[in-house]
Amino acid sequence: MSDEQFESAVTHIIERALLEDIGMGDVTTEATIAADLVGEGIVRVKEPGIIAGLGAAALVFRILDPELAFHAKTEEGASVTTGGVAATLHGPLTSILKGERTALNILQRMSGIATLTRRYVDAVRGTHAKITDTRKTAPGLRILDKRAVQLGGGENHRFGLDEMILIKDNHIEAAGGIAAALDACKKYLATKRFSSKIEIETKSIAEVREALDHGGMQRIMLDNFSVSEMGEAVKLIGGKVEVEASGNVSLENVRSIAGTGVDFISVGARTHSPRALDISLKISAAGR
Repeated sequence: MSDEQFESAVTHIIERALLEDIGMGDVTTEATIAADLVGEGIVRVKEPGIIAGLGAAALVFRILDPELAFHAKTEEGASVTTGGVAATLHGPLTSILKGERTALNILQRMSGIATLTRRYVDAVRGTHAKITDTRKTAPGLRILDKRAVQLGGGENHRFGLDEMILIKDNHIEAAGGIAAALDACKKYLATKRFSSKIEIETKSIAEVREALDHGGMQRIMLDNFSVSEMGEAVKLIGGKVEVEASGNVSLENVRSIAGTGVDFISVGARTHSPRALDISLKISAAGR
């Protein structure tokens, strides 16, 4: 995705978010603050973490009021400390206050995802494994959630259902088994002239063996395997295809999982239930 396509998609998200938040107008701000009163806003980080979403936050204020000046004081994906200034704003205070919550919601969520991602990446540093995300994202915010994963040092798995074939347990059940599901996918690719890797989910060593015996996939997912079972599966696969570990992954066990030799470790919790990084925005009126 190009930078232009990314900005277009994020603009759509922000416009809807602003409409949701402001509605017919910010009645409190309009009642208490003169429309021509200018001042400054300081975006301050209140706990250590990884900052992500500064570009999207700047876009919030640019959409609201082109007269607002937004200045990032650090880089996307950078480590920040308690009390650090992430950005400053200058312009009409009414515009700053109207965009405050939308900008902070995006900035806090993305920074929370990036911060947790970096912890996982650091936990497996020096091993072969790469940390990836899933499609377990907030509806409508996937493009921002996945960008936050990148800024935290992780890798993106498929963005949507149209990007890659991933045969899950329900597909296997409906198709009539692992062999039938793999054959159907290979036939689909040949018929549609669509280029894609095939990944298949397995839930036991027996299923790993069945998938290997039938072939046709480029990656095998080990779903909810114990660490010892993962080690056994990796040895069985022997480098023939890529291996992804998924399910019950935590900061406490991710290093052990990486030690089994898997290629990828997917963690859904980083995007489906991240803890927002604590970030605030405080204003001051010019001349006061």
